Amino acid sequence: MPERSSDLRSSDFPPSSSAPLSGHLSATRRFLADVWRLTRPYWFSEEKWAARGLLAAIVVLNLAAVFMEVWFTQINAELFDALQDKNQDGFVHALLMFGGLALVFIAVAVYRLYLNQMLQIRWRRWLTGRYLGDWLEDQTYYRLAFAGTGTDNPDQRIAEDLRGFVQMTLSLSLGFLTNLVSLVSFLVILWSLSGAVALPWLGIELPGYMVWVALAYAVAGTWITHRIGKPLARLSFDQERYEADFRFALVRLRENAESIALQRGEAQEARGFDGRFASVVANWWDLMRTQKRLVWFTSAYGQIAVIFPFLVAAPRYFSGALPLGSLMQTSQAFGQVQGSLSWFIDAYVSLADWHATTSRLTGFRHAVETVRAAGRDNAGIERTAATDGVLRLEGLALTLPAGGAPLVRADLTVRPGERLLIAGPSGSGKSTILRAIAGIWPFGRGRIALPAALPAAGPDAGPDAPAGTMVLPQKPYLPIGPLRAAVTYPSAPGAFDDEAVREVLDAVGMAGLSDRLAEEDHWTQRLSGGEQQRIAIARVLLHRPGWLYLDEATSACDPETEERLYGLLRDRLPGTAIVSIGHRPGLAAFHDRRLTVRRDGDGIGDLVGAA
Repeated sequence: MPERSSDLRSSDFPPSSSAPLSGHLSATRRFLADVWRLTRPYWFSEEKWAARGLLAAIVVLNLAAVFMEVWFTQINAELFDALQDKNQDGFVHALLMFGGLALVFIAVAVYRLYLNQMLQIRWRRWLTGRYLGDWLEDQTYYRLAFAGTGTDNPDQRIAEDLRGFVQMTLSLSLGFLTNLVSLVSFLVILWSLSGAVALPWLGIELPGYMVWVALAYAVAGTWITHRIGKPLARLSFDQERYEADFRFALVRLRENAESIALQRGEAQEARGFDGRFASVVANWWDLMRTQKRLVWFTSAYGQIAVIFPFLVAAPRYFSGALPLGSLMQTSQAFGQVQGSLSWFIDAYVSLADWHATTSRLTGFRHAVETVRAAGRDNAGIERTAATDGVLRLEGLALTLPAGGAPLVRADLTVRPGERLLIAGPSGSGKSTILRAIAGIWPFGRGRIALPAALPAAGPDAGPDAPAGTMVLPQKPYLPIGPLRAAVTYPSAPGAFDDEAVREVLDAVGMAGLSDRLAEEDHWTQRLSGGEQQRIAIARVLLHRPGWLYLDEATSACDPETEERLYGLLRDRLPGTAIVSIGHRPGLAAFHDRRLTVRRDGDGIGDLVGAA
């Protein structure tokens, strides 16, 4: 697993309270700029009109809900005035108005939620497709591990953070808009109902005093909430990272269950799990303590807000300046104004999560863009197309990701149909040469001229029409699913008919699996290392590539099976160029040339002719 990093930058979280106001504003601007960079592409994509139409409908429904809330306060005022005056007809009329409005409000609430969820899944689907595409393109998922960008758990960024970002962006932005409109609407009502109050010792009459009281109450609550809950953004960020690290470690054990069981590595794995879960628990306790303090305050704040408007408006009611209906309407209007002004308090935890999620996605996006740009701009290794169809390595010197002295140097020419064996001690850089040829190792300098890329031969091509390129690593990848998909990979399961698949399985000595093509399983765990390598050779026989690179692709097989597999490649793919990495002497018989990686006095490997 790549080295973990929290991806934290100085700009990721708000500055401390001792920082000047300009620092807070600068951090907020940077955060909103990050949100806009993540948000903008979808709203200007090929789906922009459908997305904008859905958003407009949701906004209209939210505004309609605010309008009905205002109407509800007026109906409630009529209802309580009718009760106070013992006006039965007025009471019935108010009830009927309330019932009709409630039915409309329910319909608005249902479709507001439905359309919001529709927009969420459309936006998430588009973002997921884009992020997956960028992550997979040009082997970025592989190069991220070497780039030193500090991006941990890409799976979490794509699967969980994109979902959370879409959900919270819509929820918080629409919530802010709705509360802003509600604030303006109910401010007018509250101002008209408040009257004026004389300020003691100042001799000044303050008009609309309930509005000023609500404002002061909300501002004080917001400031205290921010002071208490400021650490939540960082803690939420770390919690997601620690949870993902722990989950990844569990998946790794499942994928390597046999190796761990054979080596009795349970105690070591348990120590690793304990360490990762200890980080989860420690950070969770910090979250608990911070949220406990925040809930103490917000709960008290919310409970006081219920009774506070009655306390403030009661003097005018008892003086006769306000009838009962107006008192209730004043209380409701005050609650709506105070609630709108206190939106920051109610949404503080969500805002902290939104901030942390945005930081993770921004860091991931930046890392992917950096790796892809480095791959495009890397002038160290020049990759060109060989017009004569010959593979050439000229002055190739491969280094580690951190740079420094070359790990291995190579000058090499391989012609179409030629068979080359590369040998040498473990760790000398043999596999790195194949990685460079395949284009997934960009670290170093020199020139690689590659035969023109051709499409895969496919099931209908003749035996003398090899095309395309295949690279077989020492440990093949077998997807979870039907056995047919594991054999035909990377082509689709239906690219070859069952008879062709059964025939190649029989050829590599796996005839016992021929009747299990539709069976779904975790084949990496079901088959031995040698069986997996035979499946990989069966893939080659199906696809018949023009160029084949094998990185100790038969090392898990016994010598007799290895010779049988190479014999199949020689007999069935006579026109295929093969570059093999291997150690066993018997492989030389299946190749035209043999080169060896030898280390000089400085520990640098050189590709030279065999002794």
